[in-house]
Amino acid sequence: MAESTSRPTPSAGGRPRDARIDDAVRRAVVEILNEAGYSGLTMEAAAARAGTTKPAIRRRWRSRQHLVIDALATTIGTAPTPDTGCTHCDLIAGISTLSDAFTTALGRRALPALVADLAGDPALERHFFELFFHPRRATTAAALRRGIERGDLWPGIDVDLLLDMLASTTYYRVLFGHLPVTPELAADVVGVILSGVATDQWRGCHPAG
Repeated sequence: MAESTSRPTPSAGGRPRDARIDDAVRRAVVEILNEAGYSGLTMEAAAARAGTTKPAIRRRWRSRQHLVIDALATTIGTAPTPDTGCTHCDLIAGISTLSDAFTTALGRRALPALVADLAGDPALERHFFELFFHPRRATTAAALRRGIERGDLWPGIDVDLLLDMLASTTYYRVLFGHLPVTPELAADVVGVILSGVATDQWRGCHPAG
C-alpha cells in the first residue's frame, strides 16, 4: 500500500492541511466500500466513520467518486515495479500488486460501478487516469523497456499492447467475477505471455513478423 505523507500540506488558501484527517478518511472509505459497497458510500458515512465533517471532506475531495479513486490509488499504490535484474520477476511483482489488492472486496464492490461513472464524466475520467491508471501503467512500461535492453524481450514489441495483456486478466475477473483473482494469477499470466502458448507446428506456419 502506498504510504501517505505524515506532515500537513498547505491547502489552496495557505492553511495547513491535517494529514491525520486525510488518512482517517481514506481508511474509512476503504472500510465502507468493503462492508457496504459502492452504493453504501456517502460523504456523510465517510465523515462519521473518520470522525470528521462533511465540509472537511468536501475541501479535500470533490465527490464520492473522487474518494473511491483515491482509495484505489492508496490501496493498490503506484510504487515502481522493482528492478531486480530479472524481467520475469519484475513483471510478476508489478502485476501482483493488482492481484493482491483485488483479492479483497474493494475491487469487486467498487471498480465496476466507478468505471460506469467514468464513462459519463470526462473530467472524472481524466482524474482517474492521472491519479491511478497512468502511474501504474508507466512503471510497468519501464519494466518492459528494461527487459528489451537486457535482451529478454523482442526490440519490436508493442509495449502498449503488452501492458494491456498483462493487466487485463485481473481487471476482467474483477469486473465480471466469473473467476477468482488468485494469488497465483500474476505469475500465471506473466508465464503464459512470456513463453507463448503456440506449438512448433503453428509457429512453422505463422513465422513471427
